[in-house]
Amino acid sequence: MSSTEPDRPRRTALDALHRSLGATMTDFAGWDMALRYGSERDEHIAVRTKAGLFDLSHMGEITVTGPQAVALLNHALVGNIATVGLGRARYTMICRADGGILDDLIVYRLGETEYMVVANASNAQVVLDALTERAAGFDAEVRDDRDNYALLAVQGPESAGILKSLTDADLEGLKYYAGLPGTVAGVPALIARTGYTGEDGFELFVAPGDAEKLWQALTEAGADAGLVPCGLSCRDTLRLEAGMPLYGHELSTSLTPFDAGLGRVVKFEKEGDFVGREALLAAAERAAAEPPRVLVGLVAEGRRVPRAGYAVVAGGEVIGEVTSGAPSPTLGKPIAMAYVDAAHAAPGTAGVGVDIRGNHEPYEVVALPFYKRQK
Repeated sequence: MSSTEPDRPRRTALDALHRSLGATMTDFAGWDMALRYGSERDEHIAVRTKAGLFDLSHMGEITVTGPQAVALLNHALVGNIATVGLGRARYTMICRADGGILDDLIVYRLGETEYMVVANASNAQVVLDALTERAAGFDAEVRDDRDNYALLAVQGPESAGILKSLTDADLEGLKYYAGLPGTVAGVPALIARTGYTGEDGFELFVAPGDAEKLWQALTEAGADAGLVPCGLSCRDTLRLEAGMPLYGHELSTSLTPFDAGLGRVVKFEKEGDFVGREALLAAAERAAAEPPRVLVGLVAEGRRVPRAGYAVVAGGEVIGEVTSGAPSPTLGKPIAMAYVDAAHAAPGTAGVGVDIRGNHEPYEVVALPFYKRQK
């Protein structure tokens, strides 16, 4: 899956296929990825109303196995991995000793003593290095499996029907944040009911050599259901509408999970010590006593689009900063996520604006997410 030239972006197993479809390619986290195939708005709307097909092979898969695999993960991560049932998945984080977030992760329990940690592409090496270092003294093996997987995602209200036509796996019995081994279009796959769009959908982990066959089979099976290929651009607007954090925007090493409003992922009650515990206890106490800046939604009253790093203002004072912003195809208005002072975080707070090139554009403070699918 890697490019032969070290200074060139890595290419996924589907690279030639993306180019044959006329995709606009971009360098993302050291990978050549499809940004869009045509209109990113059309791709976004297809996922909200029908279905979209994504290549996510840039994500970082790390396998942890051995008698003490769960003990290692409980020590290395902030969540309680001991309570993850066989075939289930858990959203969690890996933090530094000072509580800063190194990455947000999904951990799948594949077997009695086998787990797969899926890291963001930009942080995969950092997570691998941290897990390897933290494995010292544990009877467990940390293995870099990034080259052994391609990852395809089918997302949207029609995704279950499309996938059902290609597999005999029990999709109806597959809960959200669960995974099971199966075959899709004759291809062995880990079928996970996870995603990053706010819609129902599936992520399919397969051998790189099987990726193109699976993509073509899904494309054919989804043709009548309105399935379209989708790039990273609409993936970003979909996750923004769904209020999902993106590392490097809403999450960073300068923030703890409590600063990000995600303190619920930290499980102090689990057995044994874990990296960052003391710092996170202090962060939890600080957040309870004096709330830090709060992550909120902002909806534009006008048409100007806010971008990451723009100042949020009220009464002539800077009260926060935009972390992500884009036009929302679903709402028909520009939207943003921003960290703002607690005093201005309540939905409907008056007088809040975003400084866009010197103009204070009016914005409405709203609760996240902007969009929630109908069950």
